[in-house]
Amino acid sequence: MWSTAAVTVAAAGLLPTLASADVFGLSDLSWTLKNQNGSIVIPGKVPSQAHLDLLEAGIITEPLLGINDFTQRWIVNDNWTYTADLTPFSANLTNDTTTLLVFYGIDTIANITVAGHPVAWVNNEFQQYVYDVTDLILAPVNNDTNLTVALESAWYYGLNVTARPDAEASLTGDFEYPGVRQYIRKTQSDFGWDWGPAFVPSGIFKPAYLITLTSNATNVTVPASHPLLASTGSVFIEENSLEISRVGQTSIIRANQSADWLVNVTLAVRSVGAWGAPTITVSIPKLNVTSGPLAVSQIPASTNASTFVTANFTVPNGVPELWYPANLGTPRLYNFTVTLALDGNNTGASFTTRSGFRTIELIQTPYSQEEIDARGITPGDQWHFEVNGKVFYTMGTNIIPFDPFYARITSAQVRWVLESAVVSGQNMLRVWGGGIYQPSDELTGGYDFYSVCDELGIIAWSELIFSDALYPLNDFLLDSIDPEVRQNVRRVNRHPSNAQWAGGNEIEGIVLVVNSTLPNGTHYLDEYQTLFGEFLHDIVLEEESSVSYTDCSTTSGVLSLDPYEIRYNNKTVGFIYGNSERYNYDASQAFNYSTYPVSRFVNEFGFHSMPSFYSWEEVLLNPEDFSFNSTVVASRDHHSPAGNLTWPNPNAVEGQGEMTVAVELFFPTPNTTDTNQTFAQWCWSTQVFQSLNMVSEIAWYRRGAGLGENNLGALVWQLNDIWQGVSWSSIEYSGRWKVLQYGMTNIYSPVVIYPFWYANNETLEVLVTSDRWDTVEGTAQLTWYDWSGNELNSSTVPFEVPTLNNSVVFPATTGLENILPAGQNASDVFLLLNVTAQVDNRTVTQEQYFTPTSLAEANLVDPAIKVTPGVDLTFTLSAQGGVAAFAWLDHPAGTVGFFQDNATGVPSNGFYLIPGIDRTLQFVLNPGLSKVANPDPADFVVRSVWNNTHL
Repeated sequence: MWSTAAVTVAAAGLLPTLASADVFGLSDLSWTLKNQNGSIVIPGKVPSQAHLDLLEAGIITEPLLGINDFTQRWIVNDNWTYTADLTPFSANLTNDTTTLLVFYGIDTIANITVAGHPVAWVNNEFQQYVYDVTDLILAPVNNDTNLTVALESAWYYGLNVTARPDAEASLTGDFEYPGVRQYIRKTQSDFGWDWGPAFVPSGIFKPAYLITLTSNATNVTVPASHPLLASTGSVFIEENSLEISRVGQTSIIRANQSADWLVNVTLAVRSVGAWGAPTITVSIPKLNVTSGPLAVSQIPASTNASTFVTANFTVPNGVPELWYPANLGTPRLYNFTVTLALDGNNTGASFTTRSGFRTIELIQTPYSQEEIDARGITPGDQWHFEVNGKVFYTMGTNIIPFDPFYARITSAQVRWVLESAVVSGQNMLRVWGGGIYQPSDELTGGYDFYSVCDELGIIAWSELIFSDALYPLNDFLLDSIDPEVRQNVRRVNRHPSNAQWAGGNEIEGIVLVVNSTLPNGTHYLDEYQTLFGEFLHDIVLEEESSVSYTDCSTTSGVLSLDPYEIRYNNKTVGFIYGNSERYNYDASQAFNYSTYPVSRFVNEFGFHSMPSFYSWEEVLLNPEDFSFNSTVVASRDHHSPAGNLTWPNPNAVEGQGEMTVAVELFFPTPNTTDTNQTFAQWCWSTQVFQSLNMVSEIAWYRRGAGLGENNLGALVWQLNDIWQGVSWSSIEYSGRWKVLQYGMTNIYSPVVIYPFWYANNETLEVLVTSDRWDTVEGTAQLTWYDWSGNELNSSTVPFEVPTLNNSVVFPATTGLENILPAGQNASDVFLLLNVTAQVDNRTVTQEQYFTPTSLAEANLVDPAIKVTPGVDLTFTLSAQGGVAAFAWLDHPAGTVGFFQDNATGVPSNGFYLIPGIDRTLQFVLNPGLSKVANPDPADFVVRSVWNNTHL
């Protein structure tokens, strides 16, 4: 049994401390998993999912191998039951012990029974469930001592629901399993998406526990390290909320940055005794601050439902240091000790949690006429974030689920992705609304997300789990959504990294199209307004009064915040409202700025690419599969999606074709005598194009901070991968960085130089852009080279960039004859652009390249790259022949890490390697995720565009 005095917890920093209650992990029971007809009976685990236990038992092979996403569909069509004998737990129970059964997540449709007694039927993956099972355990039916969770196929459940005569027909398309996901409170991408598979998993996918309580209320002298471990003899802390805001701040009223801090603590308590005069004390040891005992409402004797008690106090302004995202300051965190005293000196529970002092506000109010006149801003509404009252440029990406099977995600895997985001200069991640509510810790969530964001200094844009569908409303669905949203908002609000809650992903635009094209379109708009404009809005703000809320990820903005009124189509021509996204799969338009949105904030934009050859090696089983358009490779391209269960995806030809055209337009078409190298170069070339495309857009949007649109945000779609396949990601499933990840590191630098080329009239303009709060000074150097590496001419330009603005260092010049060095052809030369600036008492450098013609038409010269290994996995790259366009160093299979420039310490890869200008890179190995502890330098591979057609 898990005694809180002796339990071992895997999460660092979550070790339990002295308390008198017992917490028994269901993972310590012996579980059995069986299918509907009993033909499969194997050992199971908690937390787990059926696929993972079938894999462990050798019934199936790794689901991500080969075509297993197709051949393992039989698992989705079956019902699976997890059973465990409770005797190891119940043997020592006495009649004066109360037992609570706690599930932090069940995926998804399940009947729960204890000792032969029905406990509950559940149907929401995103809720936590708590049941008093005391009487059931002590009075088993027919000597049944089992805990049973019988899971129903979510697919068949969905088919049954949608077959009802009163079911509202779905008007939106789907990816693989069609027409059911909007009826099921389950990860929407479990049913397939355009970047991932459809395994529709089921299981007890998060940690679960049995909590025993007695009537004894014992003093606790040492706070527990987690609320779960804080419950003493008589109370269980089911939920805890810690909201920190400025006094007077609400979701509508802007924070006064000189006001004191309001700290609000709410506990959801189940108690075996009644307590007439409980108090809550909150202390912050590092600040020598304590609230003293704060009286809260009475706590009745109730273990079948929670009682919420709330207390708040103020911390003087100026006492705590502020939390900032890492690229703008220090993410300062403090430990908070929360103590619930039940009556007199009896301490019911005490625990330590971590948070920070900051305000993050989404500004959606109109620009004043004064700002419009003074700054030349295009009329309309603001749409940007401010941290601690300061406007900042939001740079980042979107995240999707980290694995098709939640139960095997690890904190180490997630931390690597988040660290990769921070080291690449990102300050925000958008938690996409078609996935999962990301967890706060390992004890309740299986892995950590938000606490890592807090620590690393990266802002999280959070979304409720609704995506790309019209959600039919009925009381049954709303009754399920209500606790789901409340629980998750309460859980997340202690995290200073959380910036806002959006109602869902991309739905506002869908419903507006439906409203304008269907005779009964207003019905769907009314449903949308009810759910996203009222129901969810009200719940979020009831649970966290100071958080920002938007109805959708991409939105037209608001007409009013009080009352909350969505703008929808109420727009004025020439004005800018809300935010935008951009997808254009015509590669010929990739760098056409007129196709980019003129927007205050662009929260999604992307282009798909192949994963590396190394990732394909992880999943392809036959030599003939290693080809760009092989059946298995194409089957993992879900863009455009099949829309049903047809396999292989008949629409993959569209996505494959878009990548093919992109490569052929901009690079020499990969073709060598070695088929594996040709395939590897195809994979890599799609990544180079993806990076160039996204870097172009980021530069354009950042440029907009100094223009009328006052663009203050660019979030690339997407950061991470869910499997080894075609996707929009910048980091592969294994953790390997794509070219895009390095491209973002470069263009998300605080000060950047970029050549804006308008091909339609042959105009070049070069700007330096800064996201700093202070004026930045520096120099820009523009140097022309030929492909043999000869310097043709060079110029140095000093600059000064005001706050969040630009400086022109090469005025718009039209006509190649006026741009190129005298006597040179466009196919023979390129321009190297460097910037050096002083930022925050350090020197920042950054470079970009301008090629006046496609590399497919450039007269490239064999770069003859020499790689010289050094100590500590350093590699000096030297071009012995010509210039190596996008010189790229690959680390070997089984390793996870990134390359950084040895001189600057900044991640770097995929650059122009010029003869006479050597580059030394160091591979920074992640030893925890790497399967190869000591990689052989000889296994590192160098490539460039030249290798597309040459071995």
